[in-house]
Amino acid sequence: MNDAASSVTKVLEDAFDALDQALESFSPVLAVQHVGWVQYVGKGIARVGGLPGVRYEELLAFPGGLLGLALDVDEDQVGVVLFGDYTHLQAGDEVRRTGRVFDVPVGDGLVGRVVDPVGRSLDGGKPATFQRRLPVERPVPPIMDRLPVTQPLMTGIKVIDALIPIGRGQRELILGDRQTGKTAIAIDTIINQKDQDVLCIYCAIGQRAASVAGVVAELRNCGALDYTVVVVAEGDAPPGLQYIAPYAATSMAEHFMEHGRDVLIVYDDLTRHARAYREISLLLRRPPGREAFPGDIFYVHSRLLERATHLSEPRGGGSLTALPIIETEAQNLSAYIPTNLISITDGQIYLSPDLFQKGLLPAIDVGTSVSRVGGKTQLAAYRAVAGDLRLTYAQFEELEAFARFGTRLDEETRQVLHRGRRVRAVLKQSQYSPRTAPQQVLVLHALNSGVFDAVDEEVLKEAEEAICAAVAELPEIEEKILEGASLSAEDLDAMRQISLRVVRPFTEAEEEKNAGTAGAAT
Repeated sequence: MNDAASSVTKVLEDAFDALDQALESFSPVLAVQHVGWVQYVGKGIARVGGLPGVRYEELLAFPGGLLGLALDVDEDQVGVVLFGDYTHLQAGDEVRRTGRVFDVPVGDGLVGRVVDPVGRSLDGGKPATFQRRLPVERPVPPIMDRLPVTQPLMTGIKVIDALIPIGRGQRELILGDRQTGKTAIAIDTIINQKDQDVLCIYCAIGQRAASVAGVVAELRNCGALDYTVVVVAEGDAPPGLQYIAPYAATSMAEHFMEHGRDVLIVYDDLTRHARAYREISLLLRRPPGREAFPGDIFYVHSRLLERATHLSEPRGGGSLTALPIIETEAQNLSAYIPTNLISITDGQIYLSPDLFQKGLLPAIDVGTSVSRVGGKTQLAAYRAVAGDLRLTYAQFEELEAFARFGTRLDEETRQVLHRGRRVRAVLKQSQYSPRTAPQQVLVLHALNSGVFDAVDEEVLKEAEEAICAAVAELPEIEEKILEGASLSAEDLDAMRQISLRVVRPFTEAEEEKNAGTAGAAT
């Protein structure tokens, strides 16, 4: 019995000795933590008290791993935008300062993935890997760190590349009413970047989950998801996530730009982004302005789009091209948000619902659309074959409206109408069928030189396909076009001759048809 008691005593003494040693070696780390409490919870926002030292746009930690962004900093309370499910929050809950701003993961591990603005995977795969984190709000590059826009960004869409060209580092606005094909143009542009060494980022803001899933499926089917990052803040996401989404996507893009890559980013769309910011501002009780938008809505978009640029070599030499999309109502281009973004960007592509209803797709209104930068970067071959195409098309549209009155027309006017109808037909293009630059140049040259004049409109599409296939027969000219070299008179003549040869079967069919019609009339 004494042996058992002594063994127990020995064990207790050893335990107490070990505890004493642990206490002696323990040195507590003292740290100051700023802790506040929730005063009010609303739809996607919260008001917090007890944090007088919080800074603007600082991250705050709420119970359950929820994060929020301090947007209103007053003496007595802080207005916070919440980034997640806030239904478990209630007044009195503890809130802590984190001492850092909101940042997102960036790196090659995001390419080919579908993520939310926080960087969490949405495609059912493993968590996305990343190289570092960058703040979502970053200062725009200063003027001295920027270079002129010198390289074209080919969209594969004839009417854009020929008449409204876009350069790498440009900001080109896409606008139009609902269901006019705005997203289709952006997706076609992404698809055309295959093998062009351009990395793409598609940012969906406030879209339905089904619409986003359709876009992702098309990108995957066309092989474009391999070089694309999809950032999604769905329509049922908290307004804070919708507000921060384009800034997060731009930080992801800037990582690649600073490493010398050319990046294309699509914001689809900034109308919903503006509405999300308006909702946040009204919930935070900021003074409303025009159309109930807060007074700083212009700054919200300008500080986003000003980050698109072409960097100088010391800064990496990459470029970031932005294609923001906005929605107009009843073709009203003078509304608040459209006028703001038109003044911020370097041009706009306007899609007309009237052209869309007539089946003239893409429904781009050439007269209203403009590119203020891309013309300087356009390949020299385009200027040779499409220099006066815009003027020809504008004259045709004016004469066509006049001819509807049934007025007698002279031969010259009839010829302008005849050529104009073929211009309109050639500029039509199906979705998911981008054309290479040599194919576009050959088709536009055939159009301008009158090769298509003898082709019936019903078979014009087949004649165009035959000319596109004939590009392979002109490898030297194809190389010249891609290098941006000017085309000589001999090159233009060779292009015309091969176009005439390819189109000949279609013109013969039209001649036989006309001869048969004349014989029947006789």
